[in-house]
Amino acid sequence: MQSSLDFFISVWIKFFFLFTPFFALSIFLSMTGNYTEARRRTLAVQVTAAVGALCFLLFFYGAVVFRLFGITLDSFRIGAGALLFASALGLVQSRAPESGSDEDIAVVPLAMPIIVGPATIGTLLVLGAEITNAAQKLLGCLALVLATLSVGALLLAAGFVERLLGKKIINILSKVTGLVLASLAAQMIFTGIRNVFAAAH
Repeated sequence: MQSSLDFFISVWIKFFFLFTPFFALSIFLSMTGNYTEARRRTLAVQVTAAVGALCFLLFFYGAVVFRLFGITLDSFRIGAGALLFASALGLVQSRAPESGSDEDIAVVPLAMPIIVGPATIGTLLVLGAEITNAAQKLLGCLALVLATLSVGALLLAAGFVERLLGKKIINILSKVTGLVLASLAAQMIFTGIRNVFAAAH
C-alpha cells in the first residue's frame, strides 16, 4: 500500500517533469530576451498563476469530462500516453515555438501549450478521474501546488539559472526531461492496454 508521503512525492515529481521545466525555462528565456529583470519576474508570476488555474480546473473536472463524452479511463490513458510520447520526442529533438512580438505571452503560449500541453492536460484528466479518495485528492492538490510553484520559482530565477548553467546545460536538461516523459508515456500506454485486455477477458 502506497503511503501518503510516497503518493505526495510521486505526484509532485510526475507533474514537475510533465511541466517540462527546463524546456519551459529555455523558451521563457528566449521569448523574454529583451525584457528587464522586473518585467521578466512579473511575467513569471503571471505564468505560474495561469498554470495553477488551468491545472486545478482540469484536475477537479476530469471525471465530468469522462462522463460527458462517455470516455473510459483506460482509453484516455492510451491517448494521453501517446500525446505524452509525442511531447517527449519534441523535447529530445529540441523543437520549440518562436515569439516575434512583445505582446502578453503569459497564458498563450507559455502557460499553454508550452507548460500545460496536450499531454499534461490528458494526465491531469486521468489523475483527477482515478483519484476518488478525499485524502488522496487533497494530497494530489498539494503536490500539484508544489509542482506549479517549483516551476514558477525556476522561471523567477531564470536570469540567475541562465548565468549559472548556461544555455547548453539547460538544453541538455530539457532533453533529459524528454527521456523521463517518454518513460512515463510508455507506462501509461502499457497500463491502459493491459487493463483493456483484462476487461475483455
